[in-house]
Amino acid sequence: MIVINELKFDEKGLIPAIVVDTVTKNVLTLAYMNKESLEISMQKGLTCFWSRSRQELWLKGETSGNYQHIVSITADCDKDALRVEVIPDGPACHLGTTSCFENPVWQSDENSAFSLESLMKLIEGRKTEKKEGSYTTYLFEKGIDKILKKVGEESTEVIIAAKAGDKKETIYEVSDLTYHIMVMMIEMGISLDDIYNELASRHVIDHKVKQEKMTK
Repeated sequence: MIVINELKFDEKGLIPAIVVDTVTKNVLTLAYMNKESLEISMQKGLTCFWSRSRQELWLKGETSGNYQHIVSITADCDKDALRVEVIPDGPACHLGTTSCFENPVWQSDENSAFSLESLMKLIEGRKTEKKEGSYTTYLFEKGIDKILKKVGEESTEVIIAAKAGDKKETIYEVSDLTYHIMVMMIEMGISLDDIYNELASRHVIDHKVKQEKMTK
């Protein structure tokens, strides 16, 4: 562990803090800390920054309720930047979005890695900007009853494939089911973060239950 005095603050006494969701590993925001705000963050276990625009300390969530509970703070190799992993209570951005980084500038078609997040954005795009001939757009146009019917059908297909012991077919059907569940999530306004956070809360509960059993 290093101490605060070993960190390299700039000429204004600030150090950049990259805030990351500890569950999804998504970058939530880039903010700045001075020694005082860093000390407060470590004491409270909540992110506290220095607002460059207001020139004052800023405890994230104090007004909005969207606190960020700190899991860890790590300095980079030069000790002039921080990575702050947090469990957020709500959106990180003042615009109400999960992350401040929501505006694509450029993306390589060849090197872009697949992710559930990118698939969700693609599906959401088929709802907001309808594309003729798109099956996803068709589902949104038909509405929740049609979407739920497909979720039910694909669930049955997963059961049949798994019961038959066909691993390849089960993977195929699970993929179909996952896609249709994601369409349902978009239709209902449910995000991947909502699911991540729910699963994370269950993990904590399960961990506590295991500890209780071990002490009995």
